[in-house]
Amino acid sequence: MSDENAGYTPPEVWSPPAGDAGRWSSINRPTAGARHEAELPRGSHALQLYSLATPNGQKAGIMLEELLAAGENGAEYDAWMIDIGKGDQFSSGFVAVNPNSKIPALVDYMGETPVRVFESGAILLHLADKFGKFLPAFGAERTEALNWLFWLQGSAPFIGGGFGHFYAYAPFPQEYPINRYAMETKRLLDVADRRLGEAQYLGGESYTIADIAAWPWLGALMNNEAYKAGRFLGVDAYTNLRRWVDEIGARPGVQRGRIVNSNDGEKGPGLRERHAASDIDAVLDARAKL
Repeated sequence: MSDENAGYTPPEVWSPPAGDAGRWSSINRPTAGARHEAELPRGSHALQLYSLATPNGQKAGIMLEELLAAGENGAEYDAWMIDIGKGDQFSSGFVAVNPNSKIPALVDYMGETPVRVFESGAILLHLADKFGKFLPAFGAERTEALNWLFWLQGSAPFIGGGFGHFYAYAPFPQEYPINRYAMETKRLLDVADRRLGEAQYLGGESYTIADIAAWPWLGALMNNEAYKAGRFLGVDAYTNLRRWVDEIGARPGVQRGRIVNSNDGEKGPGLRERHAASDIDAVLDARAKL
């Protein structure tokens, strides 16, 4: 095994490195809090989403669109793009909603007092309980769905911050971390594949927020959309997972929700803001004509 940093000795006290430390080095700092003053916009609906169409951000958009597809008109929402590459997540307004400066974040104005909800899993759980959809109310089925929701929440950082970072974003390829996180990512794919060999969905026989949380991450890997690493990871071996990815991906709520707060890309125009169903309709129509 070779490694350009094989001779690196950690200092007694760490300090941020100077120079290029990867794709996100210009905005990453070892401190929290607001870096500039800017209020968040607010639309006309009771639910305000601040996000970006990354795998974590897609979870919230998909959940809201699934609720609307299920007839929950109270789930109408405004969605505003948070451009993490430009540091929008460090504005005073966003930090007030999420002190951790990560997307997505939601503000729920339905009650007398606004409720902030941050962390994608918390948003899914908040909305599922509020509307009584996509999560059993009690019992073993609810617990099983939550098992898999939190499995994904704990696993995604190994896929994105571990494998994805060193495979796609690090300043140069490094054998040890790529091997380390490729092994863990493949193990997680195998965990999901085995589960989906015994049940239709992650939580059992019903579609739940566990599937909504997992699909953006696992689907992106299986469809070679994340890091262009499908062949490297040998994703064709996971046949049960492939069945699930295709089934979930065909749902209208998923197709609509995944483009919320997206930039223009290979698949056509994106949708920086969403305020009505017609906003998504227009983007899907434009993409269909390509």
